[in-house]
Amino acid sequence: MSDRHPRTIHAVPYHSQWASPELVEEIVEGALDAAQDPLWRKYGAQTPEEYAWWSWRLCGVACLRMALEYWQGSAPTPMELAEECLAAGAYVRRGDGLDGLIYAPFAAYAHERWGLKAAARPHLPMAEIPRLIASGHLLMLSVHPSIRELAPAPERRGGHLVLAVGATEDALVFHNPSGFQGRRSQEFVHARWADLERFYAGRGVVMGPGTGRPGA
Repeated sequence: MSDRHPRTIHAVPYHSQWASPELVEEIVEGALDAAQDPLWRKYGAQTPEEYAWWSWRLCGVACLRMALEYWQGSAPTPMELAEECLAAGAYVRRGDGLDGLIYAPFAAYAHERWGLKAAARPHLPMAEIPRLIASGHLLMLSVHPSIRELAPAPERRGGHLVLAVGATEDALVFHNPSGFQGRRSQEFVHARWADLERFYAGRGVVMGPGTGRPGA
């Protein structure tokens, strides 16, 4: 990456896509059923089973919660945002599955509901990322979930969303909603640009603070 882009790291608060960040590794590795998360009620779910089903799918909602708390000082529960995203077409239920996050309706929802600037970017070159971050944006980026351990050969690119909160000459800095606590894979994770390339699908959502006034 070019040194024309200064080091920029935004002080964005972190949210996991699970209610208990310290339990993510056990849940992801299959040692603990997500329904056993003792903080499941904080998610806004009605039952542990509802929480468990949604928690595996709400990386995008976790990213939005981080952005809202950073720019607006607070964020609703994950289930409140998930229900609104369903109504907006950013998620689509299909039987026991879920399609999404669907970028274009999500970006429209983020603007209309929360007053954010938001743009779906189905083609977002890595070279643009430092400039966007330096200009005050946060980026939801599609990466393979094995970025949490910098896997040497991920099976594909994409499939999971992280929130880019900073950039240096050497690395992207991001919050990973499914990162493991204690391994530097949750908050302010640094991934070298050369490593990022094998995980990054080249697409995402660019968000800015906007007006902070829904519908404005």
